[in-house]
Amino acid sequence: MSSQDEQFQAAAPDPAASSADDGMTWWYRWLCRIAGVIGGVSCAFAGLWNCVTINPLNIAAGVWMMLNAFVLFLCEAPFCCQFIEFANAVSARADKLRPWQKAAFYCGMAVFPVMLSLTLTTLFGNAIAFATGVLYGLSALGKKGDAISYARIHQQQKQMDEEKLTGALEGQA
Repeated sequence: MSSQDEQFQAAAPDPAASSADDGMTWWYRWLCRIAGVIGGVSCAFAGLWNCVTINPLNIAAGVWMMLNAFVLFLCEAPFCCQFIEFANAVSARADKLRPWQKAAFYCGMAVFPVMLSLTLTTLFGNAIAFATGVLYGLSALGKKGDAISYARIHQQQKQMDEEKLTGALEGQA
């Protein structure tokens, strides 16, 4: 079996994986992917701009930002990395991650260069990559409940509070 056959098998949607829905709607999933691609572009340009200096911390932060851009492209848009053999396999594995895992990974990747060299270039360059992590983190929280279920919960809490209050009053009398 060739490496391309292995890639196609790794990238093929697994029926078991698709049945385990993570609760994201199609448009939110596309929003996260588009934010990841835009975040990769901003990291790449800001990282390249950050490397044009003599300060070694700025150079290290710029290299890290370009690495962030590569990872974002690899995970969110593997079609941008067609020249890399393992791109589809990495993307398939990244798609199997839970949203909170992606959120922690993307936010951690975006915070590191800012801690390394706090400049406007690193802040603005990593802002969209960090926002991608925030979007995945928000999807990990789940859907908002409907008003009827919230009203029922509120009514039950109110009844329990009234029962506690009447019980306390009866105990005092």
